[in-house]
Amino acid sequence: MTRQIVFIIVLLATLGVFSYTAIRVIRLFRLTRPAFAVGDIGKRILLTLKVAIAQSRIFRRPFSGVLHALVFWGFCLILFGTIEIVIDGVIGAERSLQILGPFHTFMMAAGDIFALIVAISIVLFLARRVFTNIARFSGEEIKRVSKIDATFALSMIFFLMISLLGTNASYMALMNAGDEQIAGAYPAASLFLPLFAGAGDDTLHLWHELFWWAHILLIFIFANILPYSKHFHVFMSVPNVFLTRLDPPGKLPNMDSITREVKLMLNPETAFEASPAGEEPGRFGVKDAEDATWKNYFDSLACTECGRCTAVCPANITGKRLSPRKVMMDLRSRMKQKGNAILKNGRGYDDGRSLVRDYISEEELWACTTCNACYRECPINIDHPSFIVDMRRYLVMEEGAAPGEIKAIFNNIENNGAPWQYSPEDRLLWAKGLEVKGD
Repeated sequence: MTRQIVFIIVLLATLGVFSYTAIRVIRLFRLTRPAFAVGDIGKRILLTLKVAIAQSRIFRRPFSGVLHALVFWGFCLILFGTIEIVIDGVIGAERSLQILGPFHTFMMAAGDIFALIVAISIVLFLARRVFTNIARFSGEEIKRVSKIDATFALSMIFFLMISLLGTNASYMALMNAGDEQIAGAYPAASLFLPLFAGAGDDTLHLWHELFWWAHILLIFIFANILPYSKHFHVFMSVPNVFLTRLDPPGKLPNMDSITREVKLMLNPETAFEASPAGEEPGRFGVKDAEDATWKNYFDSLACTECGRCTAVCPANITGKRLSPRKVMMDLRSRMKQKGNAILKNGRGYDDGRSLVRDYISEEELWACTTCNACYRECPINIDHPSFIVDMRRYLVMEEGAAPGEIKAIFNNIENNGAPWQYSPEDRLLWAKGLEVKGD
C-alpha cells in the first residue's frame, strides 16, 4: 500500500509539471500566425505511416539510419510495458496486463528484445559523438550546451533500457525463486539471470524494487526534461509529419493580404469582401518570432538538430553562411526569449531586437536558392524554404531591403514588364538579320 501511495503522489507530481510545461508551450503557439487548414486526413495518415513510422527518409544514411529506426521502433514497443508499469503502480498489482494473454506475451518479449537493441544502439551513438568527427554535428549554431544536451539525453535513454532489463531479469529471478509462473516472455533479460544466482527472496525483491523504481522515475524525469531539450522531437516529430503542408515542394504559399489587394484591383466591387471590416493590416512577411505561423514554430520544436538539411544545402556546401538547421534553431531560441517576455508583459513588448538580423542575417536569407534539398532530406518534413522566403518578404515589402541585383530586377519588372533592362519594343532586336519568320 505504501508503494502504491508513493507512486500515485509521484505520478501526480509528474503530470502536474508536464501540464504546466504543455500550457506554456500552447500559450507560445497562440502568439503565432495562422497557417493552413488541416485537411486530407487520409493522405496525412498514409504520409505519417510512411515517413514517421516506417522512417523512410532516415535510411538515406544507412548506418545511423538503421540505428535510429531501431531506437524509434524500440520506444514504440516499450511504450506498452510503460503503460503496464503505470497501471501496476496505481492499482498496486504486478504485470496487470497479462490478462491480454498471448498479445501481452508478444509485446513484453518484443519490448524486452528491443530494450537490449536500443541500449546497444545508444552506445554506438555515443561512441560516434565522442570518438568521431562528423561534420554535420558541428556548426556555429551547435554550442557546447547542445552537445552536452545530446550526450545527457542519450545517456538517460541508455539507463532507461538498463533499468528495464534489470526490472525484467529481477522479476524472472523472483518468480523462479518462489516457483511462480512468469507473466510474459523476456528473452533478452534472461541473459542477465546468472547475475541473480544464489540471491535470497529478500535480496531479489530489493533488486526488483530498485530497478522498477529507477525505471519509472527515469521515465517521469525524462518526460519533463524533454520539452526543454533538443530531444523534444520525441514528442513533436510524429505530429509534425502528420501536419506536413501537402502542397508540392517548392510551391510557395500566397499571402492573404496581397491576394485581397490583387482581387481589389481586378474588381473594385469586391472591396468590402477583400478587406474585412475592422481588420488591421498585418506585417508583410516575418520579422520576429511572433510573425511566424504555428507550423513554422512546430517545425522548430520538432527539429532534431541532426544537420541532414545543412549537409545537403548547396549554399552551405559552397561556403555560404546559410544553415537550414540554424534557421529553425534560431526561431526556437527567439520564441523562447521573446515569447515568454510577451506572455509576461503583453503583445506590445519590444526588446529592441528581432529574429531577422539579430538572429538570422540578411546574408543567410539571400543565400537560399529555394531548391528544397533541405526539405527533401529532413526526416520529419520540416519546411525550411517557406519560412526563409517569408523573412525575405519582410525585408523586401516592409523595408525595401534586397541585394542590388534583385532590386535591379524589381525595377525592370516595374518599368519594362520583364526582368530584363530592355524595353518591350526592343526585345526582338536580337533576332534582327537572322531571318526569323514571325506569325
